[in-house]
Amino acid sequence: MQLITRKFNVNEYHKMAETGILTPEDRVELIRGEIIAMSPIGRKHAAAVNRLNQVLYQKFGNKVIISVQNPIRLDNYSEPQPDMVLLKPQSDFYESKIPKSEDIYLLIEVSDSTIKYDQEVKLPLYAESKINEVWIVNLNDKTLEVYRKPENKTYLEQQKNVKSISLLAFSDITLTINDIFG
Repeated sequence: MQLITRKFNVNEYHKMAETGILTPEDRVELIRGEIIAMSPIGRKHAAAVNRLNQVLYQKFGNKVIISVQNPIRLDNYSEPQPDMVLLKPQSDFYESKIPKSEDIYLLIEVSDSTIKYDQEVKLPLYAESKINEVWIVNLNDKTLEVYRKPENKTYLEQQKNVKSISLLAFSDITLTINDIFG
C-alpha cells in the first residue's frame, strides 16, 4: 500500500508559525517539504557551537556575518537551520530576506547524534542547492569533514579527518582541528 503524503512549501510553513500551529518552542525545520523535528541540543553540542562561533569571529571579524542556528532558504520546499553559516555581509543583516545558497561562504553542521542524518539527508540537499563548501564537525570522532565542489546530489571533493583548512572564499585564513575542538 502506498501512502499519499502532502508536502509543505516555505510559505505554508511560515503561515503555520504565524498562526501558532508551530510555536517558537517547536524545534523544527522544513526539509524537502516535510516538517522535521530537530534533536535537542546537548551540552557538548552547544559548547562546540559556542567555541566555533568565538573562533570564527576571531578569524573573520567583520568579513562575514556568522549566523548561528538560523534558517536558510534552499528552494520552495527546504528551509533548514544549520548550526552555523558564514554569510556574505549585508547591511541589514538579512532582515529583509532569509539567506539563500548564493549568500553562503560556508555552512557548518555540528554532529553527534545526527551524524548519519547530516551526511545522508542534509549534505545531498546542500549539494543540490550548490552550497560551495560544507563542513561537518563530527563530535563523536573529534574530526572535521570538508565537502566542496557540489555537483547534483554530491560533492566532488570530500576530505575526512582534516587537520588544517582554509576556506575557498578566504584562502588567507586557516583553521586547525585544535581551533575547532580546543
